[in-house]
Amino acid sequence: MVRTYRNPEFPYTPPPELEGGPGRCPVAIVGAGPSGLTAAIDLARHGVASVVLDDNNTVSIGSRAICFAKRTLEILDRLGCGEAMVNKGVTWQLGKVFFHDREVYRFNLLPEEGHRMPAFINLQQYYAEEYLVRRAQAFPEQIDLRWKNRITGIDSRPDGTRLTVDTPDGDYALDCDYVLAADGANSGIRDMLGLECSGQVFNDRFLIADVVMKAEFPTERWFWFDPPFHPGQSVLLHKQPDDVWRIDFQLGPDADPDEEKKEENIRPRVQAMLGDDVDFQLEWASVYTFRCRKMDSFIHNRVLFIGDASAQVSPFGARGANGGIQGVENLCWKLGRVIHGEAPEELLASYDAERQHGAAENIGHSTRATDFITPKTPTIRAFRDAALQLSEHYPFARALVNSGRLSRPCVYDGSPLNTGDSDAFPSLLRPGSPPEDAPVTVHGQQTWWLHLLGDRFHLLVDGRVGVDTADGLADALRAVLDAVPEVSLRLVGPVPHVLRQLPRSTIVEDPQGYLAARHDLRPGTAYLFRPDQHVAARWRELTAGRVIDAHNRALGHSLRTSQEERHAAAGA
Repeated sequence: MVRTYRNPEFPYTPPPELEGGPGRCPVAIVGAGPSGLTAAIDLARHGVASVVLDDNNTVSIGSRAICFAKRTLEILDRLGCGEAMVNKGVTWQLGKVFFHDREVYRFNLLPEEGHRMPAFINLQQYYAEEYLVRRAQAFPEQIDLRWKNRITGIDSRPDGTRLTVDTPDGDYALDCDYVLAADGANSGIRDMLGLECSGQVFNDRFLIADVVMKAEFPTERWFWFDPPFHPGQSVLLHKQPDDVWRIDFQLGPDADPDEEKKEENIRPRVQAMLGDDVDFQLEWASVYTFRCRKMDSFIHNRVLFIGDASAQVSPFGARGANGGIQGVENLCWKLGRVIHGEAPEELLASYDAERQHGAAENIGHSTRATDFITPKTPTIRAFRDAALQLSEHYPFARALVNSGRLSRPCVYDGSPLNTGDSDAFPSLLRPGSPPEDAPVTVHGQQTWWLHLLGDRFHLLVDGRVGVDTADGLADALRAVLDAVPEVSLRLVGPVPHVLRQLPRSTIVEDPQGYLAARHDLRPGTAYLFRPDQHVAARWRELTAGRVIDAHNRALGHSLRTSQEERHAAAGA
C-alpha cells in the first residue's frame, strides 16, 4: 500500500506532576480525537483551561470519518479552523443513487444560495485532527496537550475526579473538577467506571478501500444497490483530497475480515468496479462492523461522556463525527458558565437531555438506513428493490429509499431551556433549532450572520419599526441590556435614531433578504440565541421581562428551581 499522507508525531514532554505531588486542573479531556480537541478549543474560548491526555502521539491512521456537514463546519469556523478544512476538503452537495446499472434518482443537499459553508466536504480524519491540533497549540496558556499519557485508573466522586496516568517516565495522579471522556467507541473510562452502552450490534461486514487514482468521477456521493460489479451487495463512492477515493463495499456477515483486508483480495473488487484500464494504488483498507447504541446517561458524577464514547452509529449518513462535534458545542458553553459560577451546576443536566435526544435521533436514522441497505429477509429485500425501481419515476418512492439520511443538526424540541412564542411562527427556527446563516452587511462591509453570533448570548431584533413604537422598543431593550450584561444586540436595519443609541448593539443590513426570509422577520420580531447559536426563544412582541426570563431559563436557573421544589416536596 502507498501513503499519500505522513502522520506528524507530536512531542512527548514529561508532566510536571512526575516531580511533585498530584496535579490539579479544571477540566481533563481524555482522548485527542475530533471531539476531544474540539472541546479543548471551545473551552479555551470560554476561558476554561484543560489538560488533554492521549495515549498516542499522532493523528488517526486511515481516512476514517471523512464527511463533515455544514453545521459542523460552521462550528469549526467559529473555533478558527473551518476555513482551512474547507480549503483542503472536497466540497459536494449532490448525491446519486443507482440500482443495478442505472441511476434511479439524485438529490441536492443545499439547493439555495446565501450560505458561507457548503453542504458537505470530504476530508480525511487525519487532516481534520491535524488542523485541530494546530489550532489547539494556539492556546498554550489554556490547553495542555499531553501525548503518550495513558489513563490507567479513575476515581470518580460527586465533587471531582482523580485520574491515574501512565507515561514513558512513570505514573502520576491528576485531580480534576471535571473529566470529559472522549476516548472513543471502546472507551476505557466507561469500562473502568463499569458503565455500558445499550442498543443494536450489526453483523454485516463492510470493506473500506482508500485508493489513489486519477478519475473522471464528479465530486458527488454515489451509492449503488446490487451493482453488476458487486452483485447482491451495496457500494459507496466518495472523492477525498490528494486524488484519494473512498470506496465502501458491503461484504455480508460471513466475510473473513483478515482475508478481505489483503491487497490481493481487494484489488479484484476495485478493478471490477473501475474497469481493467484504470490504474490505481491502494492507500489504506479496513473491514468493519458497527453498532447503533448509546449510554443511558452521558453524565456520571463529574465525568461527562462526549463523541463516540457516549454513542455510536453506523457510518451511513455521516452522523458520528458530526454528531460528536455538535454535542461538544452543546456542552462547552454550559460547562464554562458553571465553572465560572455564572450558572448552576444543574445546567449540565440539559447537556444530557438535549444530546440524548440528538443521539437517539442519529441512532434512529442510522438504524433505518442499515436495515434498508442490509435487508434481513427475502420479503424485505423484495420490498426494498421495488422501492428502488419505482423511485426512478415516482417521487413518493424516493422517500422510501434510504442509503443514509445525511447528517443534519438536531433541533432540541422539548428542551428545558426553551421558551418563547410558538404559534405565531412557522416551525423553522423554533426554540431549540440550530442557526441559519445569511449574507449581511455591517458598516458597509459584507459579512455573514453567523460571524455576528459569537460565544455569548445574542438578541436579534427586527428594528425596522415605525417612530410610534420605536421609543417603547428602545426602553425594553435598554432594560434588557442593563439587566443582562452578557447579551449583545443585533438590530436589523434601517432603524430609527433612538435605537441607534443603544449600547452593545450592531446595526445589520439585509440587502438580499435572506436573513429576514429564514427568520420570518417582521418589525419588532426578536430571537434570543444561546452561546452555541441555537435558538433559546423568539417573540413577535418583545418585552424586557420575556427576554430576561428566557435568558435565566437558558442558563438553567429553572432547573435549579425545579430541583429545589422536588427536594422540598420530598422533605414535606
